[in-house]
Amino acid sequence: MPQTKFQDFIYTIIMVIIMVYAMVCYNISMSIGGMNNQVFILDLQELPIMVPIAFIIEFFIVGKLSQKIAKKTINFKKSEPIIITIIISSIIVCLMCPIMSFIANILFNYNGIENIIANWLQTWVKNFPMALCFQLFYAGPFVRFIFKKIFHKQLAK
Repeated sequence: MPQTKFQDFIYTIIMVIIMVYAMVCYNISMSIGGMNNQVFILDLQELPIMVPIAFIIEFFIVGKLSQKIAKKTINFKKSEPIIITIIISSIIVCLMCPIMSFIANILFNYNGIENIIANWLQTWVKNFPMALCFQLFYAGPFVRFIFKKIFHKQLAK
C-alpha cells in the first residue's frame, strides 16, 4: 500500500484516528452499560490524548515490528497481496491491543492502581475481538479505499 514515508505517515494517521475513535466508543459504551449518543461526545474528550499515543507507538514501533514478524511468518514473494495485508493487520492488532489497553487503563482507570494488572487483562480480552474484527472487516478496507483515492496518481506509477 504506502510506497513512501509520507504515504505511510498519512495512512497511519487515517488508520489510527478511525481505530482509536471506534475503540474508545466501544470502551465508553461498555463502561456506561450500552451505546447512546453521549458516547460520541465523550469520545471526543479522549481522542486528543489517545490518537497521538497510538500514532507514535504504531508508526515508530509496531508497524515495523509487524512487518518483520509477517516476513518470518509468510513468504511475501509467493503470497497474494490480500493475504499479506490480513497477516500484517492481524499482527498489528495483536501488538497494539494490549499496549493501548494498558495505556488506557493507566490514563482512564478510576478503579485504583491496586487492580491495574487485572483491569488491563480484562480490558485487553474485551477489546481484542472488537479490534480485530473492526480492523479486518471495516477500518482496514475503508482506510485502504480512502488512501487509494488520495494517492491514486502516485500509486498508478
